[in-house]
Amino acid sequence: MKICLVVEGAYPYLRGGVSSWVNDIISQMPEFDFIVQTIGAFKADAGKFLCVPPANITEISEAFLDGGDTNTKRGRKRLKKRECEALLSLMMGENEDWETIFDMMQRNPVSLNNLLMGPDFYNIAKQYYNAKYSRVAFTDFLWTLRSMFLPVFTILQYPFPEADLYHAVSTGYAGVVAACAGYIHNKPVILTEHGIYTREREEEIIRAKWTKGIYKDLWIEHFYKLSNCIYSRANRVFSLFKKARETQIEIGCNDGITEVIHNGINYEGMQNLPEKPSEEQNIINIGAVARVVPIKDIKTMISAFHHARETLDNIRLYIMGGTDEDEEYYKECLDLIALLGAKDINFTGYVNLKEHIGKMDIILLTSISEGQPLSLLEGMAAGKACIATHVGDCFDMLAASETENSAGIVVPVMSVGKLAEAIMRLAVDSTLREKMGQNGRYIVYTQYQDKMMIEKYRRVYEDVGKQKNSQSGR
Repeated sequence: MKICLVVEGAYPYLRGGVSSWVNDIISQMPEFDFIVQTIGAFKADAGKFLCVPPANITEISEAFLDGGDTNTKRGRKRLKKRECEALLSLMMGENEDWETIFDMMQRNPVSLNNLLMGPDFYNIAKQYYNAKYSRVAFTDFLWTLRSMFLPVFTILQYPFPEADLYHAVSTGYAGVVAACAGYIHNKPVILTEHGIYTREREEEIIRAKWTKGIYKDLWIEHFYKLSNCIYSRANRVFSLFKKARETQIEIGCNDGITEVIHNGINYEGMQNLPEKPSEEQNIINIGAVARVVPIKDIKTMISAFHHARETLDNIRLYIMGGTDEDEEYYKECLDLIALLGAKDINFTGYVNLKEHIGKMDIILLTSISEGQPLSLLEGMAAGKACIATHVGDCFDMLAASETENSAGIVVPVMSVGKLAEAIMRLAVDSTLREKMGQNGRYIVYTQYQDKMMIEKYRRVYEDVGKQKNSQSGR
């Protein structure tokens, strides 16, 4: 069986998180051949892989949101009546006819330049505008619509490799591509959401400076429509924890096709790791396995650690993750450290986690959005007390409501004071750290081992792979 994993903004361009999950899925099921259909933002990043592909990857197919118009010369200039109706239904978010959109991008392609700048798109946009947004300037509204649909239509014009099953690793652009490929090749489609993509985009857009007013609402609605594409067309939909499944259903996914499959890690691989040298036993090392990007909220981490460091001079912070993904944000973090006069904060870049995590006393996660973070599971499996923000499944993962069985402390998002208090509490209480570390090991051993996750997905692939696309009869 050949399985196509459809990934957006992660594997093989980034390490950790979703990329690690993708690598584990592929490498631990050698009986299957895998294709990776990866979606990146910029064509300039083509081939810049940071992950070494396992031997059973037969192809890595790249598609880019800025890929440009591939049908300038040979593409049609005008739309048929049914295509106009499908595009209007997509804009309106009512009875979306994605299959007609897929056909007009894949089987009878139209030039994107001619489409977006032509009379058909103009007239359709005008109908949408008059129905819902007539209180804003039409010119700005039209250009916003063009900027929304250009990347969607761009990726839909890429040729998608044929497989026996398409597995999207998020909704959004990846979900649309998986739904399209499954439709074109008449193969089943499944979805795994590590977080809730639409909610993450909504949070980003609300904070964004590049758009404002009614256009924030327009962009947020757009991403909800993209997610509904695969929610309504997948054969099966998976989430990592109960609350995420409830959110999928709330957004519009059919509860009859949803299921929870926890993340999993190699428990044995996180045992008997190198520890701190004896002469450093009085030093408390705090480790954060995180890329230096805004969603990980490194600035709150820095501020809280500095606050705690003013009271405890024996604590050290190690931020273990790439600093090159958002160089501007990394510079802002360095500027903050300089402004505060903060000490003992170390950016290590990417490291071999197994060589470092055993030397940590506390594992720290300050993200403003997560699903079921692997970095937290790895820290728990290594027997480390954890501090995490109240995002995704962190509260339940750490059994934070259970005093005797808790594996860590959960704090509000972006709360410098609460985070500093948690750091100081664990830093001075070795007995509590040890107890939480033992609890974390037990939780991972009984609920979050990778072999449990892999076996569940193996059964899913075998069962769903025999089915046809859930939309094949449309």
